[in-house]
Order: sequence, then structure tokens, then C-alpha cells
Amino acid sequence: MTVTPPPQTQHPLGRFASPVLLLVAMWVVQFADAILPGSFTGFGLRSWDVSGLGGIVLGPLLHANWQHLIANSVPFLVLGCLVAVEGTRRFWTVTAIVAVVGGIGTWVFNASGTLTVGASGLVFGYFGYVVMRVFAPGRVAHRILYAVIAIVVIALYGGSMLAGVFGVADGISWQGHLFGAIGGGIAALAGRRPRTGGALAP
Repeated sequence: MTVTPPPQTQHPLGRFASPVLLLVAMWVVQFADAILPGSFTGFGLRSWDVSGLGGIVLGPLLHANWQHLIANSVPFLVLGCLVAVEGTRRFWTVTAIVAVVGGIGTWVFNASGTLTVGASGLVFGYFGYVVMRVFAPGRVAHRILYAVIAIVVIALYGGSMLAGVFGVADGISWQGHLFGAIGGGIAALAGRRPRTGGALAP
């Protein structure tokens, strides 16, 4: 007789380790950039430059200055933890999709040679994910909870998110914001699949 062990569940607080560690990495990189000669921002995403595509991965870790990093830190942590509630794997999957979609969209639609750095694309992506997961397949109870969370998130960040796309100042990449949010929406709708037999995945 074969007994299948029950699946191991992740400790609730352990789910938040990923966004916290990613934010810590951003602060460590900024600190290193401040004390070492030269500047790390050159490793960001440079539009229409094939050699700059590595910025899709590195760009979110880099910031123009401390004010830039500080402005991104709180919304990144809040929205990132709301994504991470669903598990470590989901958080990194969403992060990867947002980074790729947001990065490629920025690379294509920004002016040639424009250098883009910062975690704001991820912030907008997490916002898009939290809002759009209400419309993804899932249990009714989960979708109601997601709807409540989405309403709160829209109330807190909706205005700044709209301003970050339609009312940005010079030097701020609305392309990164817009395509980051699109990436988050794609991650929400593509990340859940109905189960066979008519049941819906949680």
C-alpha cells in the first residue's frame, strides 16, 4: 500500500520573503552604486539597442538616485506582498512576466537610445495583476476577496497609477509604467486555468 504524503504548505510569513529580499537587493545595489566609482545605471534598459536588452533583468534593480528608490520602495513592498500572498512561485512568475512584457514594450516604444531604470515597471505590473486577477478563473470566495483587495488598492494607488501613464513629467518612462501594468494583467489572466471536470482552479 502506497501512502501519498500531504503537500507541504508554505508558512504565511515565508511568502513575503521574496518581495522583501528583492527590495533589499535594490537597496544593496543602490548603496554599492553610491560608494563605488562610476555608475550602474548604464546597465539599464537602452531602447533600440540590442546590447541593452539585459536591462530587462537588471533595470528594475537600478535607480537613478536615492529619491527614485525611496519613491518606489513602499508601493513595491505593499503590492509585491499582495502578489506574494499566493505563493513564492506565483510571485516570481508574475515578476518575470511583468519584467519581460514591460521591458520589451519599453524597449520598442521608447525613443532610440533612451535609458530606463527603476522598479516602477514592477510596481505598475503588480498593480495590474492585483486588479485583473478578479477576472481570472477561480473560486467565487477567492474572487470576492480579490475584488475587495482590488478596490482598496485602486483607492490607494489608482490616481498615482493613472498619473504615471498619462501625466508623467519629462524623464519618467510612461512606457515602462503602461507595459508593466499590461504585463501584470497578462500574468493574472494567464496564470490560472480551469480544472477538468468543470471545477475551477483556486
